[in-house]
Amino acid sequence: MDTNAYNTGLTELRGVRDDIKAVRRDLEKLQRELQKLEADRDKRVIALGAYGKAKSDRIAPAAGMSIVEVTALVAALGPDVAAAAQSAPTVPSAEPVPGAPAPDLRRPDHEPAPTAAAPTEEDGKGEDIQEEQAGEPVAAPNQAAAPPVTAAPEGVSRELPSIPVGERGDAWMVAAKDLVSRRPTYTQQVWDTAFLDVESGMLVHKGTTGRIDLGSRSAADILTAVAAVLPESVERIYITAGDPWHRDADRFPHLKDAVADWLNAPVPGWAVASGKGQAKGKDRLAGHLLHERLPIGRWQHGSRHLELCPIGAWFEPEGADPVTVRDAFVLLWKALHEHWSDVVLMGSPARTGRDLWSRTIPTKTGAKWADGYPVMSSEIRGLLHATAGQGRTELFLPPQVPEQLPQVTELDRTFAYGKHTWIGAVGVPQRVSAATFASWSEKEQINALYRPSHWQIRVTVSDGWNHVGLLPAPVTGEAAWTYPNQPGRTFTTWAGGAEVNLALRNHLAPWRIEILDGLMWESSSPLREWADKLKDAWNKLTTRASMHADERERTASHLAARAVRSILLYGVGAFAQRPRINTGTVPVGEEHRVPAGAVIIANDGETITWERTTFTPDPYAHPEWAAGVWSGARAGLLSMRMREDNVSVGALHLPPNSIVAFRTDAIYTTADVTWPYHGQPGDYLLKGHLPFPVTAPTTLTELMTLKSLGRAHLAEQQEAIQ
Repeated sequence: MDTNAYNTGLTELRGVRDDIKAVRRDLEKLQRELQKLEADRDKRVIALGAYGKAKSDRIAPAAGMSIVEVTALVAALGPDVAAAAQSAPTVPSAEPVPGAPAPDLRRPDHEPAPTAAAPTEEDGKGEDIQEEQAGEPVAAPNQAAAPPVTAAPEGVSRELPSIPVGERGDAWMVAAKDLVSRRPTYTQQVWDTAFLDVESGMLVHKGTTGRIDLGSRSAADILTAVAAVLPESVERIYITAGDPWHRDADRFPHLKDAVADWLNAPVPGWAVASGKGQAKGKDRLAGHLLHERLPIGRWQHGSRHLELCPIGAWFEPEGADPVTVRDAFVLLWKALHEHWSDVVLMGSPARTGRDLWSRTIPTKTGAKWADGYPVMSSEIRGLLHATAGQGRTELFLPPQVPEQLPQVTELDRTFAYGKHTWIGAVGVPQRVSAATFASWSEKEQINALYRPSHWQIRVTVSDGWNHVGLLPAPVTGEAAWTYPNQPGRTFTTWAGGAEVNLALRNHLAPWRIEILDGLMWESSSPLREWADKLKDAWNKLTTRASMHADERERTASHLAARAVRSILLYGVGAFAQRPRINTGTVPVGEEHRVPAGAVIIANDGETITWERTTFTPDPYAHPEWAAGVWSGARAGLLSMRMREDNVSVGALHLPPNSIVAFRTDAIYTTADVTWPYHGQPGDYLLKGHLPFPVTAPTTLTELMTLKSLGRAHLAEQQEAIQ
């Protein structure tokens, strides 16, 4: 492709963009045509992206897309976009050190891995978005349709970023300037909180319970009703049932549009909260959080501030009334107070988790890391963000599984992330090039893979492999990652040491791994004290939930235990510090007001809409910790040794083709499973069972239906036995 062809391609792409805009005006009637155009646009973006001088900031406005969306299709165009605002160097494609062959790892017993020919702080919104994306996916509310989840979706291969060769890459191995994680010197301020069931109108505040008329359940009607009966000290209201932001979902093509309409509707006398004027330690953010399942509305009326929050960020209430939900929060606070005398339940489990962790940072003079944990350079943080995925979600379709399943069993790892916090990466990483790794002895190589580490690798699936995939491969599209398992297939990816070790040393057939580059940290335990305290709180609440004589207390204890789990789960995810995506508008003709680093994503002739992706300075940004926990959890989903029982558990210890689906820390299988369960973090608990033939699910909705039926059937069986 030459320059003329490239410019012609941009012009054609702009035409496609305009066609897309026209189609969207009548989306309900022309949905199929829109999908065709978007597919055409993506194909053109991919083709243009192959041009050597292509730039995402030119293709994005031409396509009517954001840089994030363009780089999801053509990762080579902007792998370091998250650090763009800080003038981070461009991350090039993978380039091995000249003259340094990638070493072929071997098993400890010197058995060679099989070889195969390779087939060819602007505002608070970003923090909330980061929290809701952290950790495992949350089940969506009932919707008309859910997107299908395919097994090993091939899509288009997505190239992951690499560390630049030589001194440019070595310059990344530094701590971020003036960013250190230190224990806070202030105490969080408590928020006065109420609980509201929007379906029934039941409102609970401290020891007072009553019912109020919520009118049409609009934001205006709810704020007017609660403000009339609650004292001005109340600043946060948890919605325990009703999801009022979904009340007009049938009127909109997308659920998120319905939520946006509900949040942005006029509320007489109230304005969107600005977050200004708050005291130190006040957990107050600005603006609404637009999220299709877990939105947060923030308003202010003079000096009064009020948030409407879904309880689903903490736990699913499972039909519990607001009084029981309030009791659950009281029990949660008491359980945490045993370990943190200054505990405050903040606006989300993610912020609560990170605040509690910050209060475990060592302060004793002479203690290691007493001066705080250094934050890595923006380049390394951006690299981890782009190359370290979260939980594994995969649905296997016929013919990989029978169209008629003989039965379905759900096995869920109890408090799974708590199993993988005992060791963590600290300090500035050491870069390990292919040449350096090759120069080490076999023992040194093995030790390196057992250290906290993150590796760029070339993977070849072993010959004769007939089980699920072991390592993630990047693809375009919503899935982002797939897990190839075709014998002899070769792909390049990044993975944590836990997963690399599993691929090399699994009991079925070791895969061939070639180290291309890597990051290795000092081993320590930055999360252990925090996680141990949360585990203890979870254990006590779980025990109380199983033994208390009163049913309401059992339910409240169970919900409180689930909230502790969310604090750990979302707290780990909060360390990832995802980039913040901010949008804004300026009138046509005032393009000079578009912020530096922003991309124009829409222009209707009157208003220009821009989008900017940034990393804001965050002293608690530690994506290396989140990446390590996620990698360990994905490996544990496949194989884990229960030493006290001398037995191995996980998907690789089930028959091939018996795996129906993975859902973060759960396995759905057709096999009969009798694994030991002691109620410890990481143990596999039998959560659901359908002991009769069912049709294999082909969508997420169908899988969730089987999940609900399986859990209900198992509960009935257990009640019958009792």
